Amino acid sequence: MGQRIVIADDHPMVRDALRLAIGRALPDAEIVEADTLGGVLVALEGGPAADLVLLDLNMPGMQGFAGLVYLCAQHPELPIAVVSANEEPRVMRRALGAGASGYIPKSARTEDMRAALRALTEGEVWVPPGVDPDAGEPDEDTALTARLASLTPQQVRVFMMLNDGLVNKQIAYELGVSEGTVKAHVSAILQKLGVISRTQAVILARRLAAEADAPQELIRRAASEE
Repeated sequence: MGQRIVIADDHPMVRDALRLAIGRALPDAEIVEADTLGGVLVALEGGPAADLVLLDLNMPGMQGFAGLVYLCAQHPELPIAVVSANEEPRVMRRALGAGASGYIPKSARTEDMRAALRALTEGEVWVPPGVDPDAGEPDEDTALTARLASLTPQQVRVFMMLNDGLVNKQIAYELGVSEGTVKAHVSAILQKLGVISRTQAVILARRLAAEADAPQELIRRAASEE
């Protein structure tokens, strides 16, 4: 029986390209597609267990590294590889620090894509040839990603809802918990992230989301707003 692979990207052409690459490298694989974070969660909760997720950081609902941290925390045994147009090594290192098992540039050559898929489905970590995930000096954003990765899955959900502008009452309703529980989560989040207010937490969330953006994505968004 072949592997079950989830392709998570909001661009149909990217999903088509990944489907083609998977078909060549792993012809017996079952492929499931999603174009939002919510869609990925549904794909992972229904049907047989997945063997690999190929994840775009900039899909609706993702909020960059926050969504990655949430998925990795919810499914710690599942290999999740970021597939992105951003090819900066420091972003790759942050993705791995957030829990990703690999990082595949969207410009990857066919042979590299095949190598990545085979390595990831065998439980190995994969980054592009020539990229050393341990190289480079730690910086403030790397430390921030590590702090974000220390949050529990529920705390990450609350963190993302804070970034969406929800107040405690709304968050409590969405999660089916009391406002007191939400307040406790918020306090723990602020402490773990090293900030003193919800506003500062939101600023950090938006900085992390912007950091995950590739230049190509920013250009596309700017063009769509003209």
